[in-house]
Amino acid sequence: MPQNLPNFSGSVRLKYVKLGYQYLVNHILTFLLIPIMLGILIEILRLGPDELSKILKSLQFDLIQLLCSSFFIIFIATVYFMSKPRSIYLVDYTCYKPPINFRVPFSTFMEHSRLILKDNPKSVDFQMRILERSGLGEETCLPPAIHYIPPTPTMESARGEAEIVIFSAIDDLMNKTGIKPKDIDVLIVNCSLFSPTPSLSAMIVNKYKLRSNIKSYNLSGMGCSAGLISIDLARDLLQVHPNSSALVISTEIITPNYYQGSERAMLLPNCLFRMGSAAILLSNKTRDSRRAKYKLVHVVRTHKGSDDKAYKCVFEQEDPQGKVGINLSKDLMVIAGEALKSNITTIGPLVLPASEQLLFLFTLIGRKIFNPKWKPYIPDFKQAFDHFCIHAGGRAVIDELQKNLQLSAEHVEASRMTLHRFGNTSSSSLWYEMSYIEAKGRMKKGDRVWQIAFGSGFKCNSAVWKCNRTIKTPTDGPWKDCIQRYPVHIPEIVKL
Repeated sequence: MPQNLPNFSGSVRLKYVKLGYQYLVNHILTFLLIPIMLGILIEILRLGPDELSKILKSLQFDLIQLLCSSFFIIFIATVYFMSKPRSIYLVDYTCYKPPINFRVPFSTFMEHSRLILKDNPKSVDFQMRILERSGLGEETCLPPAIHYIPPTPTMESARGEAEIVIFSAIDDLMNKTGIKPKDIDVLIVNCSLFSPTPSLSAMIVNKYKLRSNIKSYNLSGMGCSAGLISIDLARDLLQVHPNSSALVISTEIITPNYYQGSERAMLLPNCLFRMGSAAILLSNKTRDSRRAKYKLVHVVRTHKGSDDKAYKCVFEQEDPQGKVGINLSKDLMVIAGEALKSNITTIGPLVLPASEQLLFLFTLIGRKIFNPKWKPYIPDFKQAFDHFCIHAGGRAVIDELQKNLQLSAEHVEASRMTLHRFGNTSSSSLWYEMSYIEAKGRMKKGDRVWQIAFGSGFKCNSAVWKCNRTIKTPTDGPWKDCIQRYPVHIPEIVKL
């Protein structure tokens, strides 16, 4: 009988083979240039002093040629530096932390549901099953108007919630950075479902007496990914306005959007969304580069709204009883996966090392030419990023991205813990996650952070940040009194 072949995977450390391949490909230029430079140096050393002096004397320089060459070099350098995009810095940011009296434990939430939906026990049971599997904890918060039985979603109470969450975040940011209202040149506010007149941006201008020539924008109806759209808009504005600062506010006002009907697809947001807000200060000033926490590297936006299913998968509408709510389609996760695929196809070439891009290219060619059934190669984004901030839209969203991007439990820890502690705070959730990483003392100089968010429409948006300096563990922020308890174990089902 022939002898059995040795187990190749067991005899060779494939992990180290892959690491060697990545190092070789990513540093190929260095490996090519070093021998060339050594060869030139050896040839120079071989030449004697007389030969070197002859070579130098043979080079005759004309004064006019020198001046023209110098002018040409200076001209090219000037054009290059003037056409180069301005660097955009994130000076600092803050997240709103609700007071303890806004807390909604599971028992309170279900008691209110039973009283509000007493004529529809099936809807109550549905909400309980969703809450059991949601990944939320006992400390998430809802605004005061939702604590009433039945809730009182008036315009006055909605404005009151907006003032609490927005003004608190801005006050904290001004205290941290020392920026004055007169120093703000651009103001951008994003809130999808609450769009009063005057706008929320006008409310901020009135409260802080901002300058009359401030460039203010109010984005509405753009979903949970609107925070990164605001960052993209601020970046574009700071590119054309030198020596400027931009204040970005990301929030979602829950009060007027609490659904009081019995449609299951429209009851889901009640179980997941909670109050929150974030204030971010961006700057293109050179002097802010020293104190800034991060530098903006890329923003990539993907819009799938041309497809009808994608357009209607998150849809505000009236139920048969005329009650307004947000309808979440069953196809949401499939559509989100397609949007993510389009987004990472665009961002991959911008951030992935050459080793990963080559493997992806070879696999793609192999599938096209040899065998379409070959398993597609999923690039290892862990080679490009140190931290991941995945929108805490729900447990299923985080699970799906962890699986598709082949991330470890630690990579999605910030997203899961943010969902557990604060719930889905919509567009501001990414900043609670960033704050979690900082509170754990994990953010080091040079680290790259990938923020990924999904939103109605349907959109998938990404932002890449580079850490400017090693960030000391903060003594304030939304995690200051609970970070020592995290991470916590989140069971698959919490029996209520």
